[in-house]
Amino acid sequence: MKIVIPGGTGQVGAILDRALTAAGHEVVVLTRRPTREREVGWDGRTAGAWAEVVDGSDVVINLAGRSVSCRYTPANLQAMMDSRVHSTQVVGEAIAAAARPPRVWLQMSTATIYAHRFGAPNDEATGVLGGAEPGVPGYWAYSVKIAKNWERAQERAETPSTRKVALRSAMVMSPDRGGVFDVLLRLARLGLGGPVAGGAQYVSWIHDRDFVRAIEFLVDRDDIAGAVNLAAPNPLPQRRFMRALRAAWGVPVGLPATAWMAELGALAMRSDTELLLKSRRVVPGRLLEAGFAFDHPQWPAAAGDLVRRSRRGERILPQAGRPGFRRSSTGT
Repeated sequence: MKIVIPGGTGQVGAILDRALTAAGHEVVVLTRRPTREREVGWDGRTAGAWAEVVDGSDVVINLAGRSVSCRYTPANLQAMMDSRVHSTQVVGEAIAAAARPPRVWLQMSTATIYAHRFGAPNDEATGVLGGAEPGVPGYWAYSVKIAKNWERAQERAETPSTRKVALRSAMVMSPDRGGVFDVLLRLARLGLGGPVAGGAQYVSWIHDRDFVRAIEFLVDRDDIAGAVNLAAPNPLPQRRFMRALRAAWGVPVGLPATAWMAELGALAMRSDTELLLKSRRVVPGRLLEAGFAFDHPQWPAAAGDLVRRSRRGERILPQAGRPGFRRSSTGT
């Protein structure tokens, strides 16, 4: 198949690019700074010659958007909003104008769209969308607004011949340098992987191999459209999450951190405490109902696998192209 990945040079894009390319698919990456032969330049805002690669493709997986690994200043939040909404709009325009549009458009979204809460888990049918929770920082509501506008941009695109899926993804865990797992593991190895602000907030996550497999599954399933949670079925409180990660590496203890200490740490890492303090108890209702089976449903075992691969310096072993992942005659 021919698969186009706008914004495919980040951590998640690299995971998909490696796996899908290794499986024999033709992968084209849209990026602002192309360096490889199969990378095509675009600005994420305006139509251009790049749209030619969308015409005749089988699948578009749009991952474009400014990284959330930054301080959540008003300027950065606006940049997050603009980069996500504008890139989604222009991808929709390219698909709408294509003589041979792709049969499916997978659009990145985020599990952050759900409310900060500790009780019932959030699935697609009964989950509570965020933005109105009492007692949380005001900018958390803006993060939810970004997610809602992101999804709305895809919903409004007039692409009647292309099935659309919004990927409400939890944190994708892989051994890649600079990824979220790499950062958390570094904290654990330094003895700083204890509970943050009590550690009751839930962490939702997905193993990189299950992420790739879920993408394959959604490409194949013509009956699934709309929002889909990409998260392992067993989120857990942050204190247990980090305890399992410490155990996987062999670190006996992790220093706890108060909310203000987390703020200092986030400032030092040029990140933000929402990533640490918001409770994201997200479960994959639609994937499970459709029969998707996770290879890594439990965090302790998943953490052990990721730690072993990290020790070996491994990134991801190709898992794409399993039986059932259809190949179109228009692709390679």
